[in-house]
Amino acid sequence: MSLGAVESILSYPAMMSHAAMPREIRLQRGIGDGLLRYSVGLDALEDILGDLEQALHAAR
Repeated sequence: MSLGAVESILSYPAMMSHAAMPREIRLQRGIGDGLLRYSVGLDALEDILGDLEQALHAAR
């Protein structure tokens, strides 16, 4: 996983970057099972907002 890219990236720390950390420790550090990390890249604002809106509507 790269957090230094120019594109926007949505990740799930509990299953990705912090998967090896015991759940109790993750929770103590504020990394809950429902936490998502959104790293904004160089995308146009309209594209970012449109993608988020589309994703949220698909999740319903």
